[in-house]
Amino acid sequence: METKYKFVKKSIKSKILDGTYKSHEKISSESEMMRQFNVSRHTVRLAIGELVSEGWLYREQGAGTFCADRTEQTRKDSGSRKNIAIVTTYISDYIFPSIIRGAEGYLSDQGYHVTLFNTNNDHEKERIYLEKIISQGFDGVIIEPTQSAYSNPNIDYYLNLERLNIPYIMINAYYDALEPVRVIVDDERGAYLQTEHLIKNGHKDILGFFKTDDMQGTLRMKGYLKSHREYGVPINPKHIISYNTSEKHTKPIEVLKSFLSQQVPRPTAIVCYNDELAMKLLNVIRENHLRVPDDLSIIGFDNSFLAEMSEVKLTSIEHPKADLGKTAGKIILKLIKRKQITQDSTEEVKSVIYSPELVLRQSTKNINPSSKSLRDAT
Repeated sequence: METKYKFVKKSIKSKILDGTYKSHEKISSESEMMRQFNVSRHTVRLAIGELVSEGWLYREQGAGTFCADRTEQTRKDSGSRKNIAIVTTYISDYIFPSIIRGAEGYLSDQGYHVTLFNTNNDHEKERIYLEKIISQGFDGVIIEPTQSAYSNPNIDYYLNLERLNIPYIMINAYYDALEPVRVIVDDERGAYLQTEHLIKNGHKDILGFFKTDDMQGTLRMKGYLKSHREYGVPINPKHIISYNTSEKHTKPIEVLKSFLSQQVPRPTAIVCYNDELAMKLLNVIRENHLRVPDDLSIIGFDNSFLAEMSEVKLTSIEHPKADLGKTAGKIILKLIKRKQITQDSTEEVKSVIYSPELVLRQSTKNINPSSKSLRDAT
């Protein structure tokens, strides 16, 4: 178990790193900390003493204890190395290796060392890595936000990055309150194209599976709904299935099994949050002795390597993957260069939004009485 003084020390250090205590600002008194942490004066003094010896705090006789300005020390610690941090929700899974290779390859060619951090879509891990990034003097940060559809408890750390003039950009999603420079795919448009394709091919009972603790999922659900409305296809609320990160391996599978076991008319098509989910649902379809696309059409998102692994090649939405990573690398270096030239540079560095395209394969079927689409028929 963590000792009391280490807990107090970590809490004070976190307040420095999230910007609660600013350089040369007086910290809480020993008495206040004793009450706050319910510990003895000796415990507080031990924690503060270590932070003073490590250069995080300094004392002034008769005035109190203050937050040190670590800017110069951080610069010395980092030396002449040029360091970029890349923070993603995952590193080795799915499309993330391609995104990371795109960024790392470009940054390495420009002489930068890249350090990877993996949050596993967990806010506490994100906080830990942001503290490391702030304390270790990185030149810039490329970050995929954690659970981007929710209010973020680490927002102060991002504001402190801005106060410390450490450039950062976001990829795949972003925290709306911060309005950061970002490199993303138009997720709403992508899901619109998924659903439109199915509707044009005669499908009206379309299941939609969306991971809604990330911004991508909420936008993809929006595109799914928008396509239904624009084509005049009634929306069945029971056909919209949302799930979060902790449920992604279980809930979609359980829900699809339930739908396929019902005697009422079954859905004829499925819109998937991504290709990874589509592969899981294809297994459920096979277990129920149904065929894709003859009995059920299915469409993915990301056009990942998984789209061509199954015996049924998956129709999917293209994701730029490595190109997105490379673009992110170019933009973070622009921001770093702008900072180095002048603190007051007015040069605009713009966000990049990739326009999605549908990649047709064999997992969807036209079930119209004729070969004409709904729109052609009207």
